[in-house]
Parts: sequence; structure tokens; C-alpha cells
Amino acid sequence: MSNNKKDEQLDAYRTDDQGKKLTTNQGLKMAEDEFSLKAGERGPTLLEDFHFREKMTHFDHERIPERIVHARGFAAHGEFELYESLEKYTKADFLTDTSKKTPVFVRFSTVAGSKGSSETVRDARGFSTKFYTEQGNYDLVGNNIPVFFIQDAIKFPDLVHALKPEPHNEMPQAASAHDTFWDFVANNQEAAHMVMWAMSDRAIPRSFRMMEGFGVHTFRLVNSQGQSHFVKFHWKPKLGTHSVVWDEAQKLSGKDADFHRGDLWESIENGEYPEYELGLQIIREEDEHSFDFDILDPTKLWPEEDVPVQLVGKMTLNRNVDNVFAETEQVAFHPGHVVPGIDFSNDPLLQGRLFSYTDTQLIRLGGPNFHELPINRPVCPFHNNQRDGYGRQTINVGQVSYHKNSLASNTPSPASPEEGGYEHYQEKVEGYKVRKRSESFKDHFSQARLFWNSMSEAEKGHITEAFSFELGKVGDSSVKQQVVDMFTNVDKELATSLADAIGATPPSEGAQHVNVSKSSPALSQENTKFSAHTRTVGLIISNNFNGKDISHILDHLRNEGVIIEVISDKQGKLQGDDGSEINVDHTFLTSESVLFDSIYAVGGPNLSKKFNHDAKYFIQEAFQHFKPIGATHDGKQWLEDNSLQNSPGVVISDDPDAFAKEFANAIAAHRHWSRDIVL
Repeated sequence: MSNNKKDEQLDAYRTDDQGKKLTTNQGLKMAEDEFSLKAGERGPTLLEDFHFREKMTHFDHERIPERIVHARGFAAHGEFELYESLEKYTKADFLTDTSKKTPVFVRFSTVAGSKGSSETVRDARGFSTKFYTEQGNYDLVGNNIPVFFIQDAIKFPDLVHALKPEPHNEMPQAASAHDTFWDFVANNQEAAHMVMWAMSDRAIPRSFRMMEGFGVHTFRLVNSQGQSHFVKFHWKPKLGTHSVVWDEAQKLSGKDADFHRGDLWESIENGEYPEYELGLQIIREEDEHSFDFDILDPTKLWPEEDVPVQLVGKMTLNRNVDNVFAETEQVAFHPGHVVPGIDFSNDPLLQGRLFSYTDTQLIRLGGPNFHELPINRPVCPFHNNQRDGYGRQTINVGQVSYHKNSLASNTPSPASPEEGGYEHYQEKVEGYKVRKRSESFKDHFSQARLFWNSMSEAEKGHITEAFSFELGKVGDSSVKQQVVDMFTNVDKELATSLADAIGATPPSEGAQHVNVSKSSPALSQENTKFSAHTRTVGLIISNNFNGKDISHILDHLRNEGVIIEVISDKQGKLQGDDGSEINVDHTFLTSESVLFDSIYAVGGPNLSKKFNHDAKYFIQEAFQHFKPIGATHDGKQWLEDNSLQNSPGVVISDDPDAFAKEFANAIAAHRHWSRDIVL
């Protein structure tokens, strides 16, 4: 068949959607594509919404076999311990019995990239936890950002299509810095708050161990008396919430695409188990409408100063997986996997996810029996009349597979609430069947402004630079201008700086951002926990080092929980002037400064020209990334050669005790933003 004939054959299948009316796959024209069908504007999504189900089913099945989103993930096992009983709020046993240690499995992931993409891209991160409780599996399926881009699940395929590589050329991979994503943002302004988070340091975390987790949605807790409270779930890392800088993140993508999973794996292997505290924000039912935002809106957070986070338990990750495919890849999370005492709200994004996740697993894991895979099996027994299907592992005995029956004495039979049977919270629902959104969801900029107000000056600078980078990659000038105009509503100065950077028209003199002066200090990473514990130091050293001093300094740092990795020009052992020996972990060829939290320069006498050059490059790059730098003995010369010795976070001393203490404090500070550096 000639190429021309082949083209003619394909012509029948080619279609150009531009300028056409939206239809279903059956050709039915649709009058609305923004909102799922609900029982009233703030009511639950209805199963009869054929358009939503068709759109979501098609989206759920677009990738085989990897996940459509969250494909690049890594996971670990652990346990959860409760501090004090929450029986006032819930009848979930793992939240009421302090004597129990509940097994957990946690999967961290990026969102946009494919399975082989880098881990340090600018992106939201998945933070999903499976609790293997004695009442069944409970899945807390969250992210490291507490809000989301959209308010209704029917928009999720549109968001991901815009975020993913553009379909005509399959570029760029694992990046939002392209035309279609920003065109979506400009034309779906409910995304404003999430975009502020995505442009912040939260989108480039230092590690999974130093990353907050959020359930995003509003859920319900229901106690044994049937009383309900609204709740949001949080994971607070014990090490604090920290990030890398953008230049560092880009270099890490090339130097070590597995940076985050390597960090998690090594930490657990070394016995430095990551710990997170579970926090709850709780609102009484009668206070549902007492705030200046709708508590069911997934683009809104509950400011911690208004609704405090109660820390109720601790999760420890203490075991790596045995097989990544069998566990990390085959694990199936679903926000609908709940236990008695936990229920749903009418958040329209959550309502759609309750359909989508099971639908996705059906094709990704080959059928309805994904719950029988070892990583997904509950620790309690399960009994029902389901049979057969792809991947069935249970050998069901007996002739009965239906309910009601007399041949098996009507078993398995439903359990009463007193026997632990799940009951849905009885919420009154009434309203017209409508494709609409509540008027209370229409404020898209107040919390985006709140987030901006809450940032430190350094964080604001990083957000401005992130916008400038992302929009600088956009080719369409109209899209650039729309984004500038949109974010004028958040901060006029931000929009003006952005316009100047990307060649767009700045806001007019009369333009104003929303009138919100409130801030939330809890949103700034400047107010997180700071510790030197598990921070890595790259020790640049050579033969004939001062053995006595260096041994004393390293002992002090290790006592602070600092991890020392030795860098030199050759592998093997180095010898000090007192006969002591130290093993070399890396050479300049096999390592980079971006892989360490700080650099300690010691050097040694009689170094080659190349050694000096490589050492200076390490130090200069670490300095540009605002990292702590220490120098003693011969290493001091490298800092003096580059005029770095009097800068914040740079520690130089001939006194081993004074140096060790000051350098440990500098390491704990994470970054030293007061340096006069422009990246």
C-alpha cells in the first residue's frame, strides 16, 4: 500500500475538534462540561451522570499499564501509634485504641511524570497511606499540598490533559512549563490558589522525609452516638518541612533522577526511620457555614490559626519494600476505602474520586480482584458473594454465591452497627438535579492572596522566579498575558515583576489585587522545625589531614545526627598526620555538591591543580544554593580565594570545639537566604 493510499485510509479517522460543539462519544451534544450532576448545588454527585462517568472512564483507562498520574512512586512499610483516644469524634478502632500499632504502607510520588521521569521536578507530590486496621483497610489518599487545581472531578481529565506532555509532540516530560498547562490555568481561574503552592518551594521538596501530607478533602468523623464532625487530615514530618532551590532541583534531575527514593531507602536501611505526626482539623457540624470560605471547596484550606491542627498520633516508616513491582506498583489506593467512623462530605472533587479510583484499578491491575494482591489484602478476613473474574486467587467453596439464601443460612450476612457494620452518615439531602456550582465556591483569589501574604521574602522571591521560569517556556504571548492579568488579582507587584520578566504588558495603574491582609504563619517553611539530624555533609579531604582535629569535629557532628560522606580525588583510604585512616565514599567524578546538604572543606597539603579546581567548584555551587559551608585547616584557602569567608552560613575556625558547634547550628538552619545571591 502506498503512502498516499495509507493517508487516504487514515483520513476517515482524522478529526479536528476546533470550532466544534462538545458531544459525548455517542454524538450527544452536551450543554455543560464544567460541573457534575448533583442533588442541589452543594449536594452529592449522582450516579446517573452518564457524561461524567463516560469522561472519567475514558480518562481512567488512557494508560496501560502504568498509572496515568502518580506513575513515578516509591514506598515503604511502617506502623501508626495513637497518642490518645478520639472516641469523642469517631468509632474507628485505630483512632480510639491507644494500645494498637496499626500496620501502614505509604507511597510517595510525583504527579505529572511517567514512570521513568525524574523525582525532583516542580510538581505536587502524592502522599498516600494504607492503614491495615482490624476493621478493614483505610486509605488516606493525599498530596503534599493541601488544596487542588479544580473544584469538580469532571474537570480532572481536562487538568491532566493540559498538564501532561502536549499530544502533538509528546513534550515536555514531567513539566508544567508549557503552553497547554498555563492556558488551562488562565481559563480555569479556580486553579489560582493551587498554582501559588505549585510555584512555591513546596513543589520541590528536599526529601519525602521532610514533606507534609494532606488529605486535601473535607471528610466526616462519626462517633458511636452517630454524631458527626467535619475533618481534614494532615501529616506533619518530625524533621520539619524543607525544600531545595530550583537550580539545584534541575541539576539533581540530571545527576540523580532517583534522589528522593534513594534518600528514603537509605534512611530506612540506616535505621533513621522517617516519622510523621497525624494531625486533625475538626469543625463542628453546626459551624459548617461560619467561615469566609466554603469548607467543602477543595481549592481552599482551613487556616491553622482559625482551626488548629490537633496532633493525635505518630507514623514511623521502618521497613523497605522487598519488591518494588509487587508492592509499590501493585498497591491500589482509593479514598472510598474507609472504616466505621470515617465518612465523606459532599466535596464535588471527592465525590468524583469515589468513582474514579475503582474504575482505574480495573484496567491497571487487570480486573476486579486487585484486592487479593498481597499488598492490598486486609489483615482481617473478608467474606462476600463475589466470585471469579481476572486474577481471582481465593478458592471459594460451597454452592451459594448470592444473598439472600437459605442453603447457607443466609450467610455471609450483613453485620449490624453494634457488630461493626459500616453505616453511612444520615445526612439530609434535597434539591434539584443540576449541573451547577455553589455560589460559595466562586472566590478564587482570596486564599491565593492569603498564601502570598504568609510567605517570607525569600519564599516570595522563589515564587516570582518560578512564575518567570514557567511562563518563560510558554510560546503563546496571549497565554502569557492572560496569566499576568489573572495573577494581578493575587498580587499586583508579583504580576508586574512577572510581566517584566516575560515581555508581557504589566497591570494598569488602576489594577488592584484582592483586599486580603490576613496571613497564616503555618504556611511558611520559615516557621517549620529545624534540625541537623540526618543532614548530609560532603567532607572534602585529602591525605595528611589533621587527624586529631578532624576526628574530634566529626565525632561532634555525628553526635548531632549528621551523616558524613567523604569526597576526594581517588577512592580507597586516606591517612591523617597521626596515622588515623578515613574511607573515601565518593570522588569528584562520582558525586556533586547538589547531593549534599552542606560542604565541609578540609583539604590537605600538596594538592594537585585539578583537586583544587574540583573542590572550589563544589564549594561555589553549594554557596550558590545557600547551603552551609564549613572550612578548617587547608580548606580555608578555598573559601578565601573566592571571598566567601564572611558570608552568612559560612563557618571558619581553628578551634575544633567552636567550629563543630557553630557548623552544626549552620547545618540545622538548612539554608542561609540572607546571602546576596541571584540565581
